[in-house]
Amino acid sequence: MTSNQQDSNRDDEFDVVIVGSGAGALTAALRAHDNGLSVLAIEKSDVYGGTTAVSGGGIWIPCNDQIAALGGSDSYDEAISYLREVVGEDFDQQRIDAYLDNGPKMVEYLARQARTNFRAVPRYPDYYPDRKGGKPGYRTMEPAPFDGARLGEHFELLRAASPATLIGGRIAMTQVEAHTILAKERGWLLLTAGLALRYLSDFRWRRRSRRDRRLTLGNALVASLRAALAERGIPLWLQTSMQSLQLDEGRVVGIEVLREGRTQRLRARHGVVLACGGFESNQAMRELYLPQPTQAQWTAAPPINHGDGIRAGLEAGGAVALMEHTWGAPTVKVPGESSQRALFVERAAPRCVMVNRLGQRFVNEAAPYTDIIYAMYADHQRTQANAPAWLVFDAEYRKRYPCGVLLPGSVQPDSKIPAGWLDNVIYRAETPAELATKIGVDVAGLEATLVQMNQYAAAGVDPQFDKGGNLFDRYYGDTTCKPNPCLGPIDRAPFYALRIDPGELGTKGGLRTDACARVLRPDGSAIAGCYAVGNTSAALMGKTYPGPGSTIGPAMTFAFIAADHIAAESASATNRTQQ
Repeated sequence: MTSNQQDSNRDDEFDVVIVGSGAGALTAALRAHDNGLSVLAIEKSDVYGGTTAVSGGGIWIPCNDQIAALGGSDSYDEAISYLREVVGEDFDQQRIDAYLDNGPKMVEYLARQARTNFRAVPRYPDYYPDRKGGKPGYRTMEPAPFDGARLGEHFELLRAASPATLIGGRIAMTQVEAHTILAKERGWLLLTAGLALRYLSDFRWRRRSRRDRRLTLGNALVASLRAALAERGIPLWLQTSMQSLQLDEGRVVGIEVLREGRTQRLRARHGVVLACGGFESNQAMRELYLPQPTQAQWTAAPPINHGDGIRAGLEAGGAVALMEHTWGAPTVKVPGESSQRALFVERAAPRCVMVNRLGQRFVNEAAPYTDIIYAMYADHQRTQANAPAWLVFDAEYRKRYPCGVLLPGSVQPDSKIPAGWLDNVIYRAETPAELATKIGVDVAGLEATLVQMNQYAAAGVDPQFDKGGNLFDRYYGDTTCKPNPCLGPIDRAPFYALRIDPGELGTKGGLRTDACARVLRPDGSAIAGCYAVGNTSAALMGKTYPGPGSTIGPAMTFAFIAADHIAAESASATNRTQQ
């Protein structure tokens, strides 16, 4: 299409058009606006927030400015050593340098200009804290709680938090609060009661909504960014889906969208930022790229990400990488919910074990969630007896800990399990043999595994997979369980099981980008005017997951970088025109 044709057909014109409404998209919108550019953000859903809104909302920022004040330390050399070791062959020096340099700047900018505040978490360790350069905490930052009342009319349009991140599916808690409660640290009961009392006593808000207006985690992050957009008057169009990128002589100059049943062309004078997620809800793309078996219904992400940005980038001549990888997480189905729930903390608790259909262990249950999925597929390739796997636990576990779909039995006993769930969602039996038969697992294999696990629990050491052997494993372990907070006997009837699917928080594969977040062609050249961040781009972290917040941290940082690069290119173009 020629430039004249585009001009005659376009409906709106902006300096920058941003596709998506998660943390990366909204950060790009804010920074581009504050750089003096006119901005439009679009979202195809009828609510905003994307996958960020249902996430933990944390960002992994080495060398952030809060570390020293909290008594910790970090350095560029340590961060580089750690990333080089865990990322391995996918390590990209230029992109990593851009991330480490700009991450702290992005955090400081948002705090100063948007009142979007983060708090470094001193005790949330890197996922591989024993690796060279790994840290016991501080690098992960969580968003400060946000009063949803500040959003005004925009509150109801915020994508609701995942029920799995709320007490009783309603009451918000921060990551630090969740850790205190789940690890049963000192004061956890009083903290839980206080959170419940605060929610119940908010009478005026209860008349308006069941949703907690004290927003935390991903909801707090998105809400804070959305409030900053509203204050600046930056438009965010909902129910507006990108159909294609518009090019002129190889440069992206806009997008075509479908809005209110009408096709519109939106001209982007200086750049388009693709920040619209991965392809986890696109079954055809899953079958084309991901390990098998794979099902879109297994994802823990909202069912909104169909690879729109990736496909548009490919059509524009972009290259992709890491398409066979995901931000993997074991997930369980909850009837009535549109997405499955990821098991983040339950696996680290004592008195449980994860097995395949042979009744055999195949992984350290407390390992980082992406590692669980790699292990599931590796075991399935070897045995053809995985995907799904099963989390098996006993009556004491059921009493003390949440189990993906249910609150602890001390709060939600079996008599309160929803009708139709027993032996359909959660399975129960009086003996391991009976349980194995119900779930289609080898009886002898499961019985032998439980004997083995009970021996490990008595010794406090797991010689097979070293569960509880490092700081990250123990983070969500039960501090009252000795000698190993992650190991306990599985010996009290009745016994229970949950089906575990190889799901994910999002896909890792996407458009290849450079250190400025520009989309690259197969020959390595950049497509002018085209940027990609978040899960629309190939993951900075390669196949691995260095620490909590390694998805959103890079998404926001490269959104910040992209906005600055667009502004610089705009200024350069203006100078050339004036000369």
